[in-house]
Amino acid sequence: MSHPAPGAILELLKPITWFAPMWAFACGLLSVPSVHGSVAPGRWLMIIAGVLLAGPLVCATSQAVNDWFDRHVDAINEPLRPIPSGRVPGRWGLYIALLWTGLSLMVASFLGAWGMYAAVFGLVLAWAYSAPPLRLKQNGWWGNAAVALCYEGVPWVTGAAIMAAGALPNGRVLSLAALYSLGAHGIMTLNDFKSVNGDRQLGVGSLPVRLGVEMAGRVACFVMAFAQAVVIALLLLWGNYAHAVLVSLLLLAQLVLMSRLLRSPRERAPWYNATGTTLYVLGMLVGAFALRSGSWWGA
Repeated sequence: MSHPAPGAILELLKPITWFAPMWAFACGLLSVPSVHGSVAPGRWLMIIAGVLLAGPLVCATSQAVNDWFDRHVDAINEPLRPIPSGRVPGRWGLYIALLWTGLSLMVASFLGAWGMYAAVFGLVLAWAYSAPPLRLKQNGWWGNAAVALCYEGVPWVTGAAIMAAGALPNGRVLSLAALYSLGAHGIMTLNDFKSVNGDRQLGVGSLPVRLGVEMAGRVACFVMAFAQAVVIALLLLWGNYAHAVLVSLLLLAQLVLMSRLLRSPRERAPWYNATGTTLYVLGMLVGAFALRSGSWWGA
């Protein structure tokens, strides 16, 4: 059996997708002041391991798993991808997914109990999303929820747990991590527009297939906006007024962009991901700083 070239393996692991969970991990770090007042050298090693875990390991694993079990769909939608094109031949896609799963668990073992729990949870979701018998992506509601948790909530909680010396993060940290995961459900729906044709042919029940492209676009926008509106309400409730105003301005700008997106959601989804989604993740950062500045921490 021939071996895949390193470049093909890297393409399979999709480095461009690593940004989202690494950003969420950074938000988790920033949302919790260090219990020591400063970051000890040993903690820095855990932070570096956490960054690697969030992006090049767990997220990369999810990409390899997805491409292996989606190879028949990709042969229709994106035949130039590494597996359907033959650049990752035979069962190498599956072997890489299994290897990266093992590497992820090995690195997670150095991050304390909650870091390990988060990694295991993320890996379980990564496999459940693509692999039978669950194959959550067959239902766009469940599948998008799994990916959103993997990309936003799990790395955020992992970063917060590391800064809290392995303790379970405060309920307010968990609330914002959960809300931004909810909003990311809408982002995942926009990502499904590019594969509508193959999904329809092979019976993959993404939301654009289930609801139609126009309705799926409206649902995606509503979910993204609703989650951020609740974040704003919580920030006001907690007394983080300046942060609430900043998130509100970012949401207003997104609403303007959404109005253009909804005129042609399938064609403009990539444009929105480069504009509106950028504003969304900036709001995550603002929320993280709001949590960090709150005098309630540790109470």
